[in-house]
Amino acid sequence: MANPLGLVIAAPSSGAGKTLVTLGLLRALARAGTDVASAKAGPDYIDPRFHEAASGRPCFNLDGWAMREDLIASLAEQCAQGTGLMLIEGVMGLFDGAAGGGGSTADLAATLGLPVVLVVDAKSQGQSAAAIVKGFAEFRDGCRITGVIFNRVASESHAAIVTDAVQPLGIPVLGAVKEDRAIVVPSRHLGLVQASEHKALDVFLDRAADLLDDAVDLNALAGIARPLTSIKTKTSHLPPLGQRIAVARDEAFGFAYPHLLAAWQSSGATVIPFSPLGDEAPDSGADAVYLPGGYPELHAGRLAANGVFLAGLEQASERGALIYGECGGFMTLGQYLIDADGTRHQMAGLLPLGTSFAERGLKLGYRRLTHKSPLPWPHTLRGHEFHYSTLHWQGEGDTLFEAEDSRGETLGKIGLAQDNVMGSYAHIVDIEGGP
Repeated sequence: MANPLGLVIAAPSSGAGKTLVTLGLLRALARAGTDVASAKAGPDYIDPRFHEAASGRPCFNLDGWAMREDLIASLAEQCAQGTGLMLIEGVMGLFDGAAGGGGSTADLAATLGLPVVLVVDAKSQGQSAAAIVKGFAEFRDGCRITGVIFNRVASESHAAIVTDAVQPLGIPVLGAVKEDRAIVVPSRHLGLVQASEHKALDVFLDRAADLLDDAVDLNALAGIARPLTSIKTKTSHLPPLGQRIAVARDEAFGFAYPHLLAAWQSSGATVIPFSPLGDEAPDSGADAVYLPGGYPELHAGRLAANGVFLAGLEQASERGALIYGECGGFMTLGQYLIDADGTRHQMAGLLPLGTSFAERGLKLGYRRLTHKSPLPWPHTLRGHEFHYSTLHWQGEGDTLFEAEDSRGETLGKIGLAQDNVMGSYAHIVDIEGGP
């Protein structure tokens, strides 16, 4: 059977509109009868849920720095299997990656052997837009830009100017998308507002699809897709936290990677979702509880008042279940959380720390993590950190991880562990094995 076809949607920089273009293309192709799949480059929890709403199919992250190459290929094949086309939305600018190298959208395209469609923001540009296309097309050997979509063109004449300017380069212009200020995706401090919170999401996606359907030659787009490179290496996955894992899943704890949950299930573990916001306790028979990241700071008062949830965590701790929290989940396991207004909310009290959004400080970057903890995971892991909260107070406790950044520079000790309860600000993506 031939490998599935795919292509990468990239841009010269963040803010060029590649997410809107990707979502509009996904919905337009799906409406036209194409069984289209998608993936998202980099450590993004929010965009993939919009992809799923647009295409009706699961969307995985593909991370060139934090994931091993064979895992990337395996997940890409899973996403694309049985479809006519897969679109992979890039991250940041085409050649932007981790500090110290690796992890760019161009790297991902090379790993999978896929061509790139470049989304260029043409606003306030004329013929100069062609210089951007030429520079990106020639910057790196092995990165094939095989199509251009101009975004935010002002008029038909503007579209003609930028299209004519690119023509001598021999790179086809697949479309020119007019700016529609009515199509705006609301955002907050960690990116877009989550898809589950977006009011009238289908109306938004259909309007984006209308815009792209009118502006882009969908047949020409599909025609430049190429088969994914097949990588035969057998993939090992991050082992499950337990055999029966209670996983917090709601608007406060929405940042769990689907590829991890799917791997745990495929290894024989049972994953049981529960809603802390709905005042649900973790399953009483669970031998592990996973609190992923999310937005607990937006719901701190409600979480603090949810006695069934908090008592359920305490009972899980007392019966010896492994309790693990990442970022927002880590904050929830602490003694208290101070929200952006300065109000202090009591949390689960299972780890000696307090966190604050009133005292903000951005922490962002990839992490290489080593540990000697009860976590049933290999000694060295890859992940990332992205949050604005600060540690307001930390008591005594064992360190969970020793951390390095993507340059290999030591960041010191992060996270806490007390017996069977542990967590940190880091989001784990994969086992060590990348560049």
